[in-house]
Amino acid sequence: MREGQEPVLVMGVSGAGKSTVARGLAERLGGVYVDADDLHPEENVAAMARGEPLTDALRWGWLDAVAETMATTEPFAVVACSALKQVYRDRLRARLGEFPIVYLEGDHALLRGRMAQREGHYMPVSLLDSQFATLEPPAPEEGAIRVSVAPSPEEVLEAAFTALSSRLQGGPDGSGQTHTPRRTP
Repeated sequence: MREGQEPVLVMGVSGAGKSTVARGLAERLGGVYVDADDLHPEENVAAMARGEPLTDALRWGWLDAVAETMATTEPFAVVACSALKQVYRDRLRARLGEFPIVYLEGDHALLRGRMAQREGHYMPVSLLDSQFATLEPPAPEEGAIRVSVAPSPEEVLEAAFTALSSRLQGGPDGSGQTHTPRRTP
């Protein structure tokens, strides 16, 4: 990877494979894997465990913690974070400037099936409906890399890695410039 690599956000609804893809990208790119779920305060985890969707008010402090972690992790973070609404991604950009986004997209039935087979995760399958209701897929101006999660996890990781590597090495216009510099406090 090039010097000064920006953090990378791997986003999507629960069950899309964010952790698997972010972990794999971090290993391949030389970054540090961060699971945004680990940054939730106890209040948020308890609400989700009870099957209650998080409100925006509960998300703001968590998103600020995610942004701070993305800004301070060296050499750079590859973060698995739902970031379902554009306003959530905008909150991260307010601290960080622009950064690459990998959007993992899949249909409801596929993801419900995957979630039903997960063990040891506090996010119940019952919250998948609220995740899809909240989801605002990245707008074209966000420049997200869209990756279908229908193939195997290995194929999804490979597609994400190939597209992200291409973007980071050459930029969307071939100039080598992909993102604005990171903002600092």
